[in-house]
Amino acid sequence: MIAHVLEAEHFPSLPLSVALGRPVAEQDVLGEVVVAHSHTEHSYAQGSPQEWMFADWEDHLLEPVSLHPYAAGPGANAPEIFHLAVRLHPTDRALHPSEWAEIAQRLAHVTGLTVPGTEQTCRWVALQAQPGRLDIIANLIRSDGVWARQPHLLHRALMDECRRIEDDLGLVPAQPRQGRPLTAMLPAARPALPRATEDQSPPFVAAQLATLMCQLADETNGPIASVRGLVEQAAHRLEELPHAYGPDAGHRLEWIARRLYGIQQDLEAIAADLPGGNQRAAMAPRVPAAPLGAPARRSR
Repeated sequence: MIAHVLEAEHFPSLPLSVALGRPVAEQDVLGEVVVAHSHTEHSYAQGSPQEWMFADWEDHLLEPVSLHPYAAGPGANAPEIFHLAVRLHPTDRALHPSEWAEIAQRLAHVTGLTVPGTEQTCRWVALQAQPGRLDIIANLIRSDGVWARQPHLLHRALMDECRRIEDDLGLVPAQPRQGRPLTAMLPAARPALPRATEDQSPPFVAAQLATLMCQLADETNGPIASVRGLVEQAAHRLEELPHAYGPDAGHRLEWIARRLYGIQQDLEAIAADLPGGNQRAAMAPRVPAAPLGAPARRSR
């Protein structure tokens, strides 16, 4: 299972349409595709949330902006509408609605949309409208007018929770449990690695190799991170194209990027096991990939 944070928006209509994967009208009743949502009461909607129309969900997600027009985000002109998409492995079994709801609740918690022990939460809805895919759309302005506090390393927090969900629900892991040996991934013509000599003791050579592993896994300047960033950008661009041109290829590229990230984690683990590797691994920066672009601020 892989999670992808899509570009934030100022209005929920586009994320809702993307989640449904089809053209929609304001009178469309979403019904069973809504597997979970924030608990709230509204006078503008008739019946239960499962009976709400597309327009009702738009109003539900937009109302915090009207209630708290001066809520301050983490940056100037920060969009309020958060969109998270999660995809299962193509060979995964079909999940029950209750399992989709559990996944939605757990991801809403890890992304800061809900906070245990408090009623001051965000308005969000989870839709399972496309095979093997779950979309969570939320307004980051909480009910008390405070901007939701999301993890600093949101990408890593999501991946860690996805690994736990995979284990709990018996899903196909995005990161293989056993990977190829490191030597199989290195090119045939490569520089000689350090060897122990009279002047260089085994602990010294091991420390050098730990440094090399950290450099390969470095999230800022490492070669694997650079390749992964290009693959992720290509995946995002392909997903924006019409169905006949790119989304399937974009999905496959997302899995390639996930495997590359798994290799980085494996290298960090190897470095941490070598003498002096714990300090080097702790110093290695872990910065999530930057978004492709920021949308323009809407006028209020």
